[in-house]
Amino acid sequence: MELALHILAWAMVLGGSAAILIGGIGMLRFPDVYTRMHAAGITDTMGAGLLLGGLMVHEGATLVTVKLALILIFLFFTSPTSSFSLAHAAMTSGVEPVLRKPDDGDIREDRS
Repeated sequence: MELALHILAWAMVLGGSAAILIGGIGMLRFPDVYTRMHAAGITDTMGAGLLLGGLMVHEGATLVTVKLALILIFLFFTSPTSSFSLAHAAMTSGVEPVLRKPDDGDIREDRS
């Protein structure tokens, strides 16, 4: 039973690390603030959730698990809120999304 919990904990930690790495790659590859924010917001919440969940499974029923659960609850509320605030601020300040036309080879739209 203990070996199964350790395997589960490591699988969750590795899955969370992979999600954060994929989100970082998405931040580099996507063309505008809206798609980058989406990549960061989704993978940040999922990656941190898996990492903290894996740490909670590894630690067992202790005070550390309660503290990690409180951090997880805090992240689940603040990450989507910050993503929404960033998108709203970008939209309010006039940042337009990059549009891709199916027949265009270039990602950026010519606005001149």
